[in-house]
Amino acid sequence: MMNEALTRKGFDVVTASSVQEALRHIADETFDVLITDLHMPEAGDGFTVVSAMRHSQPQALTLLVSGYPDVESAMAAILLEADEVLVKPFGVSRLTDLIHDKMNNRKRLSRGPKERVGVILQRCAKIIIADWLVRAKRSCELNHLKLTDEERTGHLPKLVADLSVRLSASSAATKDSDAVFSAAAVAHGKLRYSQGYSPEMLVHESRILQVTIFGTLQGNLNALDFSLLLPDVMTIADEVDAQLTQSIGSYMKLMKSNVA
Repeated sequence: MMNEALTRKGFDVVTASSVQEALRHIADETFDVLITDLHMPEAGDGFTVVSAMRHSQPQALTLLVSGYPDVESAMAAILLEADEVLVKPFGVSRLTDLIHDKMNNRKRLSRGPKERVGVILQRCAKIIIADWLVRAKRSCELNHLKLTDEERTGHLPKLVADLSVRLSASSAATKDSDAVFSAAAVAHGKLRYSQGYSPEMLVHESRILQVTIFGTLQGNLNALDFSLLLPDVMTIADEVDAQLTQSIGSYMKLMKSNVA
C-alpha cells in the first residue's frame, strides 16, 4: 500500500475514502502536501479536493493522480494550480523524490514578474518540441511508423511559433475562429500523407501537442499571469484545432488527387 510505504519514508499520512472526508480533514487540520486521484471515486472529485485545498491552505503542495494524461485533466490542473499531474503507474520512490524536490524548490523560489502564455511558449519552444517528441515516440498510435526525429517532428516547430505569435497578438478569440491561414499547417498535412499517416494519426498527434503545451504551462505556474489565462487557453484550443483542420484539408486534397 502506498500509505504504508510513505509512512515508512517518514511521512505522517492522513487518508480519506471520500470527498466529504477529505474536505473535513482540510477544514480541521493543516497539511504540507495533498495527493488525490482525479477520480475518487467519481469523475472530477479530485478537482474538488484540490480546489478546496488551494482555497483553505494555498501553501500546500498539491499532486493530482490520473490514469492517463488527457487535455481536460491537464488544463483543469493548470486552472486549479495543481503543482503536478502524476500519471499512473508510478513508484513510491519517484513520488517521495518529487515531494522533496517540489518542497525544496518552493522554499528557494521567489515571486518574479508574471508572463503571458505566449511569452512562456516562445521561451519554452524547444522544450515543448522535445517533450512532444518523447510522447509521440511512446504512443502506439504513432510509433509504428519508422521515422527519424526530424521526420516525426515535421513542421511542429513552425506550428508552435505560429501559436505563440497569435497569443501575443490577441487576448481571446473574438469570432468563431481568429486563426489565419497557416502555410506550415498545410505543408504538415502533405508531409504526413507522404509519410503514411492516417487522418486519425493527425488528430492524435494534435491532441498530444495540446497536452504537451498545458504540461509546459503547468511547469511554469510561478511565472504565469493568471489574469489572462482563460482567454489564452481558449486561443490555444482554437489555434491548434484550426491548424489541425488545415493539415487534414491539405492531406485529403492530396489523397483525392492521387486516387483520381
